[in-house]
Amino acid sequence: MTLRQAVDRALEQNPDIALARLDEQKAAQAVRLAKAPFSPAIYAGSGIAYANGFPMSVEGSAPSIVQARARQDIFNRQQSYTVAAARENARGAGITTSAKRDEVAFRTASLLLDAQRSARLAELARKQVDSLRKIEQAIEARVKEGRELPLQLKRAALSVARAGERVEQLGADQDSTERSLAVVLGFGADDQVRATLEEPPVPALPASEDAAIQSAIESSKELRRLESALIAKGLDVRAQKAARLPTLDLIAQWALFAKYNHYADYFRAFQSNNGEIGVSITVPVLPGPGVSAAVAQAEVEAARLRIEMNAARNRISLETRQSYQTLRKAETARDVARLDLEVARDEVSVLLAQMNEGRASLQQMEQVRFNEDEKWIAFYDALYAAEKAAWDLLRQTGTVMTALQ
Repeated sequence: MTLRQAVDRALEQNPDIALARLDEQKAAQAVRLAKAPFSPAIYAGSGIAYANGFPMSVEGSAPSIVQARARQDIFNRQQSYTVAAARENARGAGITTSAKRDEVAFRTASLLLDAQRSARLAELARKQVDSLRKIEQAIEARVKEGRELPLQLKRAALSVARAGERVEQLGADQDSTERSLAVVLGFGADDQVRATLEEPPVPALPASEDAAIQSAIESSKELRRLESALIAKGLDVRAQKAARLPTLDLIAQWALFAKYNHYADYFRAFQSNNGEIGVSITVPVLPGPGVSAAVAQAEVEAARLRIEMNAARNRISLETRQSYQTLRKAETARDVARLDLEVARDEVSVLLAQMNEGRASLQQMEQVRFNEDEKWIAFYDALYAAEKAAWDLLRQTGTVMTALQ
């Protein structure tokens, strides 16, 4: 897969994003649940009972064949604040989902770069094994001719063995990385995703360190999530305080009575169909210490969120500064590695010309080719470090998804 294909797949099927979306849906349903008291709730049933003597109530209602009740909040300031807090929590859940998308996109890009590095280095390591074997064969011929000590042949065999060990290690790293990438993309742990070796797109980076820090603070989804949680907690504080306010509810009920319950014996008039509609007013005269305790608890949690926001802002600023400096160091090391590689390639060209003229041996040629492969490995390592540092800075500044579009 290319980087874009891998990221698109991860955003569709990554389990962490799927879980975040479920939490977002749960928060949206919590808003509906909080708003439910402001919608009419109608219940119907029966209160049939045998009465002996004065007809008493059945769970607060007179014995009836069929009965129906309806209730709806008209004025309930505490519940109104609860609804507002639920809406803010739903907004925070959306921010969390967006942050999870950015995190998964960065993790995918990082693992794909790891897979590319492992594949490139494994290929170069296999070329080095071939070169070292040719050198070993040349030394073996010289030992048989008595022009080289047997010790040199042992050294050549050791170099081949070490190179083979590196090939095995890099192959194992490639296998592990490709399986990890498959899991992030929503595949099974037995699957492997092989990264294409084409160069990933060069992302646009901040112009300066200060610009990177400013962008990181402004676009930080962690800060936005904490701000949303603080707003929700403030609404929770107001909801707890509103418990001291009166509430006004609309109520209605209807019941169908039967004569066999001795109503005619105890009341002057009787009718089968009975109904009422009106309002219920509740005034908290002495709500008790629980309201004050709930308010104090919510205020403590709000103070905690303010401290977390300040700490997060400082941490984001520090980490972004460090990421920017790491990127600059990695870019310098990459440029040095590129120059070192160019020198090694020129040395190969020079020695190849000398070999054609008979002034250099095959052993010398294979040695400089081995050295060139070493420089290629160093260059790919430096390139990998620079690319990882660039994507890490994009993660800090919250522009990973923008860079991938």
